[in-house]
Amino acid sequence: MDFEHLPHPAPVPGETRQQALQDPGFGKLFTDHMVVIDYDADAPNSVGGGWHRATLGPREPITLDPAAAVLHYAQEIFEGMKAYKREDGSLALFRPEQNARRFNDSARRMAMPELPEELFLESIRQLVARDRDWVPGDPDGSLYLRPFMFASEAFLGVRPARQYKYILIASPVGPYFKGGAKPVKIWVSRNYTRAAPGGTGAAKTGGNYAASLVPQAEGIANGCDQVVFLDAVEKKWVEELGGMNLFFVFDDGSVVTPPLTGTILPGITRDSLIQLLREEGLQVREEPYSIDQWRADATTGKLLETMACGTAAVVTPVGTVLGPDGEFTIGNGGTGQMTNRIRERLIGIQKGTVEDTHGWTVTLD
Repeated sequence: MDFEHLPHPAPVPGETRQQALQDPGFGKLFTDHMVVIDYDADAPNSVGGGWHRATLGPREPITLDPAAAVLHYAQEIFEGMKAYKREDGSLALFRPEQNARRFNDSARRMAMPELPEELFLESIRQLVARDRDWVPGDPDGSLYLRPFMFASEAFLGVRPARQYKYILIASPVGPYFKGGAKPVKIWVSRNYTRAAPGGTGAAKTGGNYAASLVPQAEGIANGCDQVVFLDAVEKKWVEELGGMNLFFVFDDGSVVTPPLTGTILPGITRDSLIQLLREEGLQVREEPYSIDQWRADATTGKLLETMACGTAAVVTPVGTVLGPDGEFTIGNGGTGQMTNRIRERLIGIQKGTVEDTHGWTVTLD
């Protein structure tokens, strides 16, 4: 599918852009352009059963009919990925094909049309090429890419919509947590669950995140940075944070991460860490791990480190866990050696300063 390039009437001046990039924060600053691709199940001469009219144009507000299905039945999915600037000035993506596949996994769960993977990837290439001057050059910076799709058909019946919009926007970002990769304090949610078996926990859909906002606020009110959810059935098994997967590093050289049973998101960073940790000689097991065992292992010193991981925060140490049942500390409450080592290795691969032996990175220049 060819992309129609629409002119921008007033792009941000270079001096203003550079000033903004000095301290972009996270998710508050946006580039000049966006991609839009329409889907209509009845569209003639379309791609992938209904995709048509791909445009790369100015970032601007979206006009929606008040009966648009997304506003009533929440048919919406999204992805999160980054473009990195390397020392030689080139730009690179990290495992973008995995984002394309997960996007379609989410689409199937939400009864939405799949977007051809190559069209997804081409949209990324198009936007990053157009807005490459927005990619921060700072070592901690990157261009956060947010592809998303929603049901745009004006219809109030409860059924899958027949019209959708795929949109891609970009945001220059610094570290996800203020102060960088410092140990975070985690709140254990006892009153709320993120997802249940048979639900949408494995899909990257907005409703999952909306459900986490009240417990996240509860955690913040108790002085914590993030909330950790337990399983919905027994309310004892650790699953994931509001937007990150967890790893537990033990003194015998083993690592545990909760298994993918349909209630947690299959993180791309998670999958990468499993492979990198095994290359470091650690035995990684995907198995259930209870909140009581977490506390016991931290108290005896058997548990050396806990790390959270995701696209936004990369790899972040968990220093303290707090909940209605009390508080415990992981190790000395600081950043563990393996957490720091695996974080530096992963970032090095993404930035091109460490050899990529897996073929994970895709250079855009």
